[in-house]
Amino acid sequence: MKQRTVLVVLFDGVQSLDVTGPLEVFAGASRFPDVGYELRTASPDGAPVRTSSGLTLVPDGSLADAPVPHTLLVPGGAGTRNPDPALVDWLRAHGPLPQRLVSVCSGALLLAAAGQLDGHRATTHWNVCEKLAREHPAVDVDPEPIFVRDGRIATSAGVTAGIDLALALVEEDHGRDVALTVARHLVVFLRRPGGQSQFSAQLSAQTARREPLREVQHWITEHPGADLSVEALAARARLSPRHFARAFQAETGTTPGRYVDRVRLEHARRLLENTTDGVAGIARSSGYGTPEAMRRAFVRALGSGPAEYRRRFGSRTAGPS
Repeated sequence: MKQRTVLVVLFDGVQSLDVTGPLEVFAGASRFPDVGYELRTASPDGAPVRTSSGLTLVPDGSLADAPVPHTLLVPGGAGTRNPDPALVDWLRAHGPLPQRLVSVCSGALLLAAAGQLDGHRATTHWNVCEKLAREHPAVDVDPEPIFVRDGRIATSAGVTAGIDLALALVEEDHGRDVALTVARHLVVFLRRPGGQSQFSAQLSAQTARREPLREVQHWITEHPGADLSVEALAARARLSPRHFARAFQAETGTTPGRYVDRVRLEHARRLLENTTDGVAGIARSSGYGTPEAMRRAFVRALGSGPAEYRRRFGSRTAGPS
């Protein structure tokens, strides 16, 4: 049995779920025969750390005494805002050594400060993507995906995305069946694809204050294949098209057209990932009308067409497209 050591870095202000989420995934996988993960935690000086929620975590030892792991995982949390210079120096020296270098949430800020993400595509929690891009221009920051793999380096968005990434790593090491069983045990999806957006259309836009506009937002989400022109939506809100368009953008931060585009893309992606429906049917139910119109929307937003998207992110049961 091949043993893989996973070393999780601890520091004051770490987000506890960024630590325990991935650890539970690897620990769950280790219950299988012929699956071996040796899980270790270490803080800069080996002393206990206090998490951002007030919990105290006791590490296995110090970073100085930790052997080179197969996978080095750096979680996020409030402690990444003003990181310990000694921790950054340690990551600069030791980051290149493991076979896999992984961050969860704002842990990407620590890797970037140590120069480990220069020249690599990476993501982090949506709230600090702009900070990562601004302070580390050598990093190719992608704010959309829940996790990104770039060679030996893997970065993920907030909290639950760390679990998604850990499941993807277990699947890479030991196959889909092991990862699926772990996911079921933890009652989580296996697995949200890394290319899935950090936000749904509803989360990426503000919720309108006025009830008629909120109702229209919900109706759009529930009926992506309907007539969602400004005129039709304005009629539902009992407003003139011009008044509706101005009010919708003022209260949600986006135009009706952009909101509809995002809802339709999200609906189509979900069907491609999780069903065997044909592309023509998905195009109709998502409001695109034709496969070609959906293909153009996918290429514009994602850089690849529906068929390629399904090949990359669809479940095993998804049929040809």
